[in-house]
Amino acid sequence: MRINTRYLRQIEVIGKENQFKLLNSSALVIGAGGLGSAAIAYLAGAGVGRIGIADGDVVEVHNLDRQFIHAGKTGMNKAESARMFVESLNPDVEVRTYANFSKESAYMVKKYDVVVSCVDSLEARHEINEVCFKLKKPLVHAAISGFDGELMVFDFRSKDTPCYSCIYPRACRAKFNPVVAPVAGIAGSMQALETIKLLCGYGVTRDLLRMDFRHMEFFRISVSKRKDCPVCSTP
Repeated sequence: MRINTRYLRQIEVIGKENQFKLLNSSALVIGAGGLGSAAIAYLAGAGVGRIGIADGDVVEVHNLDRQFIHAGKTGMNKAESARMFVESLNPDVEVRTYANFSKESAYMVKKYDVVVSCVDSLEARHEINEVCFKLKKPLVHAAISGFDGELMVFDFRSKDTPCYSCIYPRACRAKFNPVVAPVAGIAGSMQALETIKLLCGYGVTRDLLRMDFRHMEFFRISVSKRKDCPVCSTP
């Protein structure tokens, strides 16, 4: 594949070899909402060659303050809306769309190099975590609420990597959380950046990064495998 001029500034940083890596790589983005909008836009813009988008919801007006890729497409399925956005942004990128993720969606995960979790459901995060751990697929996680966000990369190719369940046992319950619109964009963009770094072979965020955007404070929390974790500590 010949690299066109759209990547010139990025190549100045990562080099042609890594740009080819991106063009020959793939990412599955689960959730095309606030986090997913930014993640999808920047992964596509950067030239990740194949992007899967999983989301069964439809675009509603109250989504549009933070889900900018769906502008003008109220009532459309979010995955299909996101596909249209990507295809208009970068013709180098192949897009495939899927319905909502479930434990039975392992077939979907197998097709991609990395999974980007952009869902707002705690249960869905656990299901994504379990499937990615089982298949040893790297998982880029983010979550947001109000002015706050968190980010972590679970690289399940390494046996020492903890999982999402090590941090949040299934006993935890979370209700719907409102969010300030730019927080979704910042956290989703950070997911895209960590995904790009991972695909290129750079070091990624191994700690849990907690972010307080109201006061612009960032905290790194070291996370270890939990000995009694039902997902990653079982034989």
